[in-house]
Amino acid sequence: MKAVGFKTSLPITDADSFIEFETDKPTPDGRQLLVKVKAVSVNPVDFKIRQNSAKDTVLEQPKIIGWDAVGVVEAVGDAVSLFNVGDEVYYAGDITKPGSNAEFQLIDERIVGRKPYGLSAEAAAAIPLTALTAWEILFDRMRLSVERDRTKTLLIIGGAGGVGSIAIQLAKKLLGLTVIATASRPETIDWCKKMGADIIVNHRDLVAEVRNAGFHYVDYIVDFVDANLYWDAMVELIKPQGHIASITGSSVPVLLNKLKNKSVSFSWEFMYTRSTYQTDDMIEQHFILDRVAELLDEGVLKTTHTHTLHGLTADNFRQAHAQLESGKTIGKWVISF
Repeated sequence: MKAVGFKTSLPITDADSFIEFETDKPTPDGRQLLVKVKAVSVNPVDFKIRQNSAKDTVLEQPKIIGWDAVGVVEAVGDAVSLFNVGDEVYYAGDITKPGSNAEFQLIDERIVGRKPYGLSAEAAAAIPLTALTAWEILFDRMRLSVERDRTKTLLIIGGAGGVGSIAIQLAKKLLGLTVIATASRPETIDWCKKMGADIIVNHRDLVAEVRNAGFHYVDYIVDFVDANLYWDAMVELIKPQGHIASITGSSVPVLLNKLKNKSVSFSWEFMYTRSTYQTDDMIEQHFILDRVAELLDEGVLKTTHTHTLHGLTADNFRQAHAQLESGKTIGKWVISF
């Protein structure tokens, strides 16, 4: 099968930052599906792994990344029970396994959902990773519920990105929260409004912006940009006994002691936890993706797909990664093949 990958970590401007190559088509066993991939989308995790996983070394075999895909089940392992050959599926994958930037991919059925019927492959490919991340941070980590939280406020730092775009929709449509999202450019402001945000604030002076919008404190904050960069602002803005959650990680300690006087809770969200550690509830990602597919088909949620490139080529992945690295991407870029 054909695949696109890399053997060493290079700047995206380097012609060898991605290479095309041929490799063996895999065979499924156990609960694995063999999926013929039709479309993938790119996420910040893709370029971060490309930049860091093969530094100062040259791999013997090219590394295949990519953690969003739509495709058709071509073969199944002997323990598969959720899908059949010919089913259209979508998924975000497992960071410990080869990714989706290839003609075929093996994937555990427990982290796969059925593709939304009403969406094209390209529109559906934009969804899995960001939807799983947004769903898990709101419902699994922060444990928000419509019964308890309908009248409360949520500040989303990074509203126009892939995860922020889905989080706005889930918070508004399913939880009924008042959603405050950060955006600074006319096009990102318009996008956040399109996704359903009630109020848009500029991240460059976050405390003043939120206060000027009429909110001294907010009940909940989710960070999709940089936990430490916005830490002091989040500490100031969070309501006593509130909850902050982040997906961004940190290379230095996060100063949790600043939350003590307000008795504020803090959570990390990492979408790959369930698959990496084969947790007892790993199949929850199957159920989440199926529920998100229903919400997309019902029109409750909308795709965040904004741009398509055509062809499984190294050039297309270089172009998509360059766009992501610019920090100015709105919604999701997809590559179909």
